[in-house]
Amino acid sequence: MARVSAAATRKIIHIDMDAFYASVEQRDAPELRGRPVAVGGARARGVVAAASYEARAYGVRSAMPSVTALRRCPDLVFVPPRFDVYRAVSQQIHAIFAEYTELIEPLSLDEAYLDVTEDVRGLGSASAIAEQIRARIAAETRLTASAGVSYNKFIAKLASDQNKPDGLCVIPPGRGAAFVASLPVKRFHGVGPVTAAKMARLGIETGADLRDRDIAFLRAQFGRHADYLHGAARGVDERPVRAHREAKSVGAERTFETNLSETVAIEEALERVADAAWARIERARARGRTVTLKLRRADFATITRARSLTAPVENRTELVAIGRALLAPLLPVAGGIRLLGLTLSGLQRDAAPAQAALPLG
Repeated sequence: MARVSAAATRKIIHIDMDAFYASVEQRDAPELRGRPVAVGGARARGVVAAASYEARAYGVRSAMPSVTALRRCPDLVFVPPRFDVYRAVSQQIHAIFAEYTELIEPLSLDEAYLDVTEDVRGLGSASAIAEQIRARIAAETRLTASAGVSYNKFIAKLASDQNKPDGLCVIPPGRGAAFVASLPVKRFHGVGPVTAAKMARLGIETGADLRDRDIAFLRAQFGRHADYLHGAARGVDERPVRAHREAKSVGAERTFETNLSETVAIEEALERVADAAWARIERARARGRTVTLKLRRADFATITRARSLTAPVENRTELVAIGRALLAPLLPVAGGIRLLGLTLSGLQRDAAPAQAALPLG
């Protein structure tokens, strides 16, 4: 029987805006409503920063190359990102959050954890608080948000995705372990495509499968990540909501469907990663002096190279140039490259929520 953790007394809400960038564009341009919309560049090396639900029905996803998105959805409408607008809307939303709790941990412009253990407005329950927040977001921004309510961050985040879009899912302590057991492990925060594929090879497809593996097995297979996985599979997550959390780096990385060996293909992939990384850097309103390139070979060996500058990186062009300079001495790579990443650290911020480097593939 799964133990009840000390964190079970917490009341956590995870709020996730629905297709945030694309929904803002559809709100502000009525002619886009009901149409498949991608925020990003339609150029040959462009990348999708966000996709509307109409576009997602065709398999269009964020971080996808624009040419691939257009092949999947020939009627796709591209609109350029307006980060100033998205930041302004995000500030509206976070102002709403602040009326219900001081414990707000922003993950990005459109996503945050709220600890509402203290019911400052006397609404009676965390689910009532979540419903009121969602209603106010809809009324004040004309956008929809989904929410997950639970006793810890891990389950609240899973729950917010359960009834999207415009949904609410509440998982009380007594149902947490069973809820986690029923889900595919690829939905778990912290389980990316590579880890999910490794788990599949080990016969681990669901939370129940993961729960059935003992800690010794998990440590042998997943190293320092094992303790987190062991707890998560049992609905246990002791992490508190950390107000004003700041990421130490901002960037993006991408795992490729097939290993890249040709120099031209690798350089094109670096351009797409830079597009995604710079979009996140802009979204975080961050500038930094250190660029780090991450490269994973076909044999899973990971190589990182970094360069620190005397002044912050000013634009995407400079980011790409530094990335290419770090990459060039590593080529060619025997067996090819399965992952590339670019991150910016040594950050200076303009008072906006930040997002850490995230996997894209």
